[in-house]
Amino acid sequence: MNAPRKWSPVALVLALSLGCTTTRGGVGLRSDGTPKPEDCPEDALNTMRILRLRVGDGANVALDINQDDVSPITLYDGPVESMLISSLGPLETTTRLYGRAWTGGPQVVVRYYEAHPPDGDKIPICAVARLSKGQLRKRPDSKPGTAILEFSSAGVDIVESYR
Repeated sequence: MNAPRKWSPVALVLALSLGCTTTRGGVGLRSDGTPKPEDCPEDALNTMRILRLRVGDGANVALDINQDDVSPITLYDGPVESMLISSLGPLETTTRLYGRAWTGGPQVVVRYYEAHPPDGDKIPICAVARLSKGQLRKRPDSKPGTAILEFSSAGVDIVESYR
């Protein structure tokens, strides 16, 4: 029988930080299928503070990099990879945003947990996709677990918590 592996403090911190994935599958759901509120992790708040990304800072994003400049698009419940099409503070265009989409409610909810600049490492963030006038609303012909949207792009805003 093998002895249990002993972890150095540095390896343990690294392993725990890598455990913060972009899928966030453990977020509870409201009765309408939208995700419940979620606090922004301290490491993301600290990173955004260092980068001078403030609550309300915004940019434009291609919602699904695999469906860029297509209309309509279909988003699925689960992980999503988006791309900035305008700068968000120090995050330049083509920065990838990783997060999760929920399609259970009347509108799609997209929360972003990581940004990956084209020439840098992934960094934790807290941001959401938004469009005014209910334009992240699903088309009525959307099947369960999916959302058909008229537009392939949206706004993305920095937040301090997900509500």
